[in-house]
Amino acid sequence: MVVWIREFLIDRSQRVRVGSHYSEEVRVTSGVPQGSVVGPLLSQAYVNDIWRNIKLKIRLFAGDCIIYRKILNIKDVEKLQADLDRLGDWAERNEMNMNPNKSKALSFTRVRVKNRLNYSLGGQKIPEASCCKYLGIITRNDLSWTDQVNYTVQKAWRALHFVMRNGKKANKNTKRLFYTSLVRPILEYGAACGLPYRDCQISALGRVQNKAAKFAHHSGGSEWEPLALRRKTARMCALYKAYTGVKR
Repeated sequence: MVVWIREFLIDRSQRVRVGSHYSEEVRVTSGVPQGSVVGPLLSQAYVNDIWRNIKLKIRLFAGDCIIYRKILNIKDVEKLQADLDRLGDWAERNEMNMNPNKSKALSFTRVRVKNRLNYSLGGQKIPEASCCKYLGIITRNDLSWTDQVNYTVQKAWRALHFVMRNGKKANKNTKRLFYTSLVRPILEYGAACGLPYRDCQISALGRVQNKAAKFAHHSGGSEWEPLALRRKTARMCALYKAYTGVKR
């Protein structure tokens, strides 16, 4: 369950600098100024007590909230709805506006469920969805990586074409730096969460690197470390850090 929370109102002054000149000071009376240093901190401080009345498991990050539990019977459904009601009460007490239309209800199961998910927030029904994008990762109700891989490949190709257009006159080292800085992080994002296991998905990601290698070195990229190996290494490092508690 993903619940989107609108940023709270804040009153602060803002000035714009162009060269050595500053604009006149204007007062911002709504929203958090984009790019401000204190904005995210104030937002987190404001919603920090949202978990106190929630009985189930809850996860908070930035403006997103996830409530989840294992559903085995109708009582589990009622407990989840009760927490959603508490969340709506918290929003009303704190004068926060939530948008149920931007919330989604997902059911992760191997069995095809005939009954629809009838959850509501603030008196409005939360729409049911088969997938949800959270922190840049597209999660499907069947835990398939197809949507995430397709999204990643399309985004990486756009970034690579941008690099190829603007860096075609650069030397080999600069082209390689362009790829490792702007394209490869897209291909490796979320590697610690899981690995695409189908050959077609692995090949689709690898073709982007092969194209980049031809662009940089006029070769097939055999001298570059395979993306599949890099993803596996990243996942092993993440599991080691989670097991040992090492932060570096």
